[in-house]
Amino acid sequence: MAEEIRLSPIGRVRSRGGQGPKEIEIEPEFAEALDGVDAQEHLWLLYWMHELPPEDRRRLKTHPRGDRSRPKQGVFSLHSPCRPNPIGMTRVRLVGRTATRLVVQDLDALDGSPVLDIKSG
Repeated sequence: MAEEIRLSPIGRVRSRGGQGPKEIEIEPEFAEALDGVDAQEHLWLLYWMHELPPEDRRRLKTHPRGDRSRPKQGVFSLHSPCRPNPIGMTRVRLVGRTATRLVVQDLDALDGSPVLDIKSG
């Protein structure tokens, strides 16, 4: 039986394109939660893959890395974005911080992705 869960973003990914640093804009009401984050070299970021089409949320098996020569596997055994709840998780390197902005590297989330949570890493 499915249970409804409601999440509210704590911020958004802001990208200028390319492979360089990206910014995470945190909502002002959560600014206090960033205290001490400067001491971290890496952070785990959980975000909502907001551009994943609805049909990809229904797909439970897919080819690893999209390689059709390989047999399909269940999405829970893969790093595939296709999944019932499109929650992305990535480890980023913290480059800098202002009051409500984190500058990070190695973030694979798209511009505008809602950020759900941040954990020390």
